Amino acid sequence: MTDAVGSIDMPDAEDASESKKKGRKGGKRGKKGPLGRLAVFYRQIIAELRKVVWPTRSQLTSYTTVVIVFVVVMIGLVTVIDFGFQEAVKYVFG
Repeated sequence: MTDAVGSIDMPDAEDASESKKKGRKGGKRGKKGPLGRLAVFYRQIIAELRKVVWPTRSQLTSYTTVVIVFVVVMIGLVTVIDFGFQEAVKYVFG
């Protein structure tokens, strides 16, 4: 084994003996059935949703307005480009 920091050639003797003591694979979810794992999954979803910083009503209104204005502008742009291509095709092919 080398003395380099971060070498992963062989685990230390302490780590190997500790992993043999546990004897269980999969951590906390090792012995739970599918319903138990599903319950853990939903609890984790709820915990993550509690961490979310939800926008205020005024922020939500302004974000929605920005999105709607952007979509309307893009619809107008695509319409103008489409009309231009239509006229170009009519000119070229008669």
